[in-house]
Amino acid sequence: MSVQDQSLETRQRLLEAAGEVFAERGFRSATVRDICRSANANVAAIHYHFGDKEALYLALLKSCADDVLKRYPPTLGLSESATAEEKLHAFVRSFLFRITDKGRPAWHGRLMAREMAEPTSALNSLVDEVYRPLVERLEGIIGELTGGHTDNEAVLLCTRSVLGQCLYYFHARPVIQRMAPQQQFEPADIEQLAAHITRFSLAALKEYRQ
Repeated sequence: MSVQDQSLETRQRLLEAAGEVFAERGFRSATVRDICRSANANVAAIHYHFGDKEALYLALLKSCADDVLKRYPPTLGLSESATAEEKLHAFVRSFLFRITDKGRPAWHGRLMAREMAEPTSALNSLVDEVYRPLVERLEGIIGELTGGHTDNEAVLLCTRSVLGQCLYYFHARPVIQRMAPQQQFEPADIEQLAAHITRFSLAALKEYRQ
């Protein structure tokens, strides 16, 4: 293995180890020594590859977000001529698939949930680079669906309502599975939920348009 390949491998090991440690202990309690020990890397490796613990944490969050966005982009392959209704459905489907994705390491979900519950300075960059563009895209779709007859505040509130419906199935999943064991999160179930949320949202947005 070349020196460059070894360096890339070490960097990836650090990210994976950091994911487990940060998800388990949180950013503030995790230590550089613990992460390096888990990655079987020299204590100086984090400084060499990332600079410091905070930079490593930010790189990890962005890596998680980028990875899942590549698998489930908000357009899901729609053509430029897609209707606003189709764009909304694609956005909701991709969102649900991202937050229920079984293909990612188990610590992804725990890590993001921790960051939402105990936000760090890294959240500012994550919002600007990942979340804000997604929210603005949905705002544009909502604007199309309401025909421009609503003010910016109404569009923002409607956008949050759509997002809230999706996020419910992430944050309340343990409760849902106890109250309604029949509710599964397989691909077919996600398709059904996406269709429902889209239909429900379109009915509400129709009232705003009128």
